[in-house]
Amino acid sequence: MTKIEQLKALGIEPTKEFYWNLPVSTLVSHTLQNKQGVLTNTGALACDTGEFTGRSPKDKFIVKDAVTEDTVWWGDVNHPFATEDFDQLYERVTSFLAQREIYVKDVQAGSKKEYQLNVRVITENPWQSLFAHNLFLRPSAAELASFEHEWLILAAPGFKADPKRDKTRQHNFTIINFSKKVILIGGSAYTGEIKKGIFTILNYILPQEKKVLSMHCSANIGEDDTTAVFFGLSGTGKTTLSADPSRALIGDDEHGWDAEHVFNFEGGCYAKCVNLSKEKEPQIFSAVRFGTLLENVRFYKGTDVVDYDNVEVTENTRAAYPIEYIDNAVKPSIGGVPKNIFFLTCDAFGVLPPISKLTVGQAMFHFISGYTAKVAGTEAGITEPCTTFSACFGEPFLPLHPTKYAELLGEKLKHDQVNVWLVNTGWSGGGYGVGERIKLAYTRAMITAALNGKLEEVPYEKHAVFGLQMPMECEGVPAEILNPKNTWADGSNYDETAEKLAAQFNDNFRKYASFANDEIRSGAPVNAAKLEK
Repeated sequence: MTKIEQLKALGIEPTKEFYWNLPVSTLVSHTLQNKQGVLTNTGALACDTGEFTGRSPKDKFIVKDAVTEDTVWWGDVNHPFATEDFDQLYERVTSFLAQREIYVKDVQAGSKKEYQLNVRVITENPWQSLFAHNLFLRPSAAELASFEHEWLILAAPGFKADPKRDKTRQHNFTIINFSKKVILIGGSAYTGEIKKGIFTILNYILPQEKKVLSMHCSANIGEDDTTAVFFGLSGTGKTTLSADPSRALIGDDEHGWDAEHVFNFEGGCYAKCVNLSKEKEPQIFSAVRFGTLLENVRFYKGTDVVDYDNVEVTENTRAAYPIEYIDNAVKPSIGGVPKNIFFLTCDAFGVLPPISKLTVGQAMFHFISGYTAKVAGTEAGITEPCTTFSACFGEPFLPLHPTKYAELLGEKLKHDQVNVWLVNTGWSGGGYGVGERIKLAYTRAMITAALNGKLEEVPYEKHAVFGLQMPMECEGVPAEILNPKNTWADGSNYDETAEKLAAQFNDNFRKYASFANDEIRSGAPVNAAKLEK
């Protein structure tokens, strides 16, 4: 079929120009001509995403039909949408796009060919097409010549839904239809909706159909060819700790783990750039050059130099660039099965050890917990830390029940004999306001010792409440901080705080407990209340 016939087959009868797989330079030129962005002093393209500067989880839907009715984890994360309502909205969005210039970009997701998805992304704006080019895998010229998409993304930020007519919550929406293999995005120009839509698809397909564990994590490879995987919510140090100049980057955010490899889903990075500096994150800083898309940043007054400390628009400023912009990225983005996995948490209560080794059951439990603690700071006078749990360290993107991913993790840990470490990058000697943040140099030393096998050679002791195995010595780290209770002035106060945190873990787990197997349940804190089946 000709290109116009392909568009018509999708229901788009174009009345204006349409552009197919434009090169980066042309997409940048179109953006500048449309006055939708400006160039920075490094040559990067800076654009604003408008009303939405982040994802809108409450406006993300999955079509509920014969395919998804009994497989999707319906509830607060996955909101159902009727097939007939999707069909009507699809017609309205395609009619809207037909009246505008549109940009088509053919890309792929999944670095291993046997799992690769061909994705066609049709956008209203040229810089959205640049984002798709940067974040996903870029097919070769030969692959493009015979490209047939399996999944379709329509992204129309200018289309505003009528909630009464279209059955959406408000004027913006992201709707995934697994039967028709379409993602419909409207009312929001935030490009993260495109990226995470594909991640959600892979989180549904790979574990069920391929027995591949999909993971929201970063991954790298050492000089000895061993792979390490890092999980962690925002603020836990995942980007900093996985960006090791002595190790090669597989990817920074989304991966699959099959019988032989860990492989990147993406072809680029979507890095936060708030407070970005050459000193703190030199790899990301140097990646911000021509071809990179910057979102929602601001400039030093009267210049084209980005002020990364400026959060006037949002703290969620982003840089989207091809993974090749990172000097030590491996290509293709594939490594062996992991030898070590790190769960990073910033425990602001000062309870969890700086590093501890997990059993398979504990690994499954802590994976399903996805814990960190955030400090409220001066907000409304609140000074106490608050717990944050996100199942599998990526709850908003899980279409299946979290226990499905945890069970698959457990199977792989046993089969591949993987070491799993819980690393606390938060407080020691007391909680926030009393204790001190664990030094980054100590955390790096502990991770290095784990990667080098040095922690296999030291004695361990068991945490009285969480049952975790704590090393009693580690090169480059004071022995007294390895057991967190030793750093507290009042041991009984520590015990009380640890019991309270353990209770919060188990309170969070109760919503999964009826679906969890005995091995997952065995990983719960040992002194916490018994969990009901």
